[in-house]
Amino acid sequence: MLITSLSKLQLVLVAMTMLITPVYAGSDSGDHGGGKQGKSKHPKSISAVNKHGSDKTYSTAGFIDLDNAFFQKFGTNDRTCATCHVPTEGWVITPKGIQGRFKKTQGTDPVFRLVDGANSPHADVSTVEKRRQAYSMLLDKANIRVGIGIPVDAEFTLAEVDDPYGFASAAELSLFRRPMPTTNLKFISAVMWDGRETTRDSNSTNCIFETTTCFSPIAFDLSTQANHATLGHAEAAAALTDAEKAEIVAFELGLFTAQVTDKVAGSLDKHGGQGGPQTLSNQIYYFGINDTLVGDYLTREPFDSSAMSIYDAWKKYSSSSKGSNKKARAAIARGQVLFNSKPIQIIGVKGINDDLGVGVLPGTCTTCHNAPNSGNHSTPMPLDIGISDASRRTPDMPLYTLQNKVTGETIETTDPGRALITGKWKDIGRFKGPVLRSVASRPPYFHNGSAKDLSAVIEFYNTRFSIGLTDSEQADLVAFLASL
Repeated sequence: MLITSLSKLQLVLVAMTMLITPVYAGSDSGDHGGGKQGKSKHPKSISAVNKHGSDKTYSTAGFIDLDNAFFQKFGTNDRTCATCHVPTEGWVITPKGIQGRFKKTQGTDPVFRLVDGANSPHADVSTVEKRRQAYSMLLDKANIRVGIGIPVDAEFTLAEVDDPYGFASAAELSLFRRPMPTTNLKFISAVMWDGRETTRDSNSTNCIFETTTCFSPIAFDLSTQANHATLGHAEAAAALTDAEKAEIVAFELGLFTAQVTDKVAGSLDKHGGQGGPQTLSNQIYYFGINDTLVGDYLTREPFDSSAMSIYDAWKKYSSSSKGSNKKARAAIARGQVLFNSKPIQIIGVKGINDDLGVGVLPGTCTTCHNAPNSGNHSTPMPLDIGISDASRRTPDMPLYTLQNKVTGETIETTDPGRALITGKWKDIGRFKGPVLRSVASRPPYFHNGSAKDLSAVIEFYNTRFSIGLTDSEQADLVAFLASL
């Protein structure tokens, strides 16, 4: 469905209005308790408990509007946006939540639908046990099946497929991916793991520095994404209206979620700490901020690897500080320093080493997570760090052998990623990175849920890039990420 230029402009203006509305900082009474939000349709905030402590969501509207179109049914299968973007699960879904819904409904909750919840759209779901098998990827990793075919003009063909569920083909590959959070969207530069909802706009000011490669405002791309999700995931018979899309996007862009308490460190916005969603909502962000390659697009300051600073005040604590809470704050502060400064020799990453023509690029975590205090990349930059490599395949994942039409070269992958959108050989295995705030709320991690917890994420990077992190350094990095 095409959106007129006027509607597009109105959508952006509505979203911008939501972004600049001050955050309501009043009482949170009735909004606590691991997701039990009481009967209010307009709670001031939403809180939830996770493994590391608790998070909180605020909206720039001053309340969370549970009557918003985001929570309404527009399709034919009883789903809403919140079916796969649960407020108390980091605005995604988690295995714990999915398993609870299966147990409660015997696998009939709206999230359990053949269209994308099952391992195959042809799966037998006639009994509880068969549903348990059919929805195993959803139950085990909270992965949704995304079906995308190989473009006709692609530089490669599907030479072989090994799908444990007997469905995938060149016409529709089965790609098992985690839903992306619908909060903290102020900080994103691309929409969807493979960027398929990220569109070009020659009239936009969001352009790669000194190029004519310009991207549509995020509000516009989120609008088309909401519509495609309604037609696809919700199996709607009709597209959303412009008003419905605008309502959903404005709601999403007003949401900010962050960790507010750590089980040991305590409140993350006390004693100089700047955790929590209120501070996050005021964080400056724009396209190209602190860009790694050419510096900040607006200020022209060079790239600053110290992109994370919310726990600078906690550097005063140390492992010898009295009290477990002070020791925990010291670990968080040390983790932040490591995130900003621990040397990483970046090698073999498509989207970095090949694009720049360098064999090894000295960097840090913030080389890719460069947006200050949000952890996103401030321009679209899909990368292949090896998550979908055949060497990391688990028995529950399909394996695809792709062959270059010109050279005959083959690549084995569990997910071609961006290549299924562009058809480019060089894009195989490339994905965008996520915003890191409230990351503790949404395990498992990476696009396919292959890392069960934050420790597994750190271990992957430590091994992949031979960083040489000690056990204590890994623990400090986990503590920092969990505090975001």
